[in-house]
Amino acid sequence: MSRPELDARPRWRRTGHHRFPFAALVDGQWWVLRLNSFPDHAHWTLFVDGHSRLDLDDPPPAWERPTASAPALDSGVAEAVVTPVQHLVAYGSEVGRPCDDPFCCG
Repeated sequence: MSRPELDARPRWRRTGHHRFPFAALVDGQWWVLRLNSFPDHAHWTLFVDGHSRLDLDDPPPAWERPTASAPALDSGVAEAVVTPVQHLVAYGSEVGRPCDDPFCCG
């Protein structure tokens, strides 16, 4: 299966949301990274326009690494970008099977 997201070059911006800390506008679509309970789950889940696309432990080589020193999004933009996924905090919730382990996701 082809994963064009792996070859893209997102420019991450901080959102101010602790579970969805980074977002990037790529080819007119908002990408949002969810920080998962690593190592129990993949480190990150990538959402593209509100839809889960892939899980990953490390950013692909083509990506700019998301870091705390990334510029911040305007708070209104950040809220609009995170709103479609903010109910998907628990790992697996995006596929209808949210993790309910109190040690990693509780």
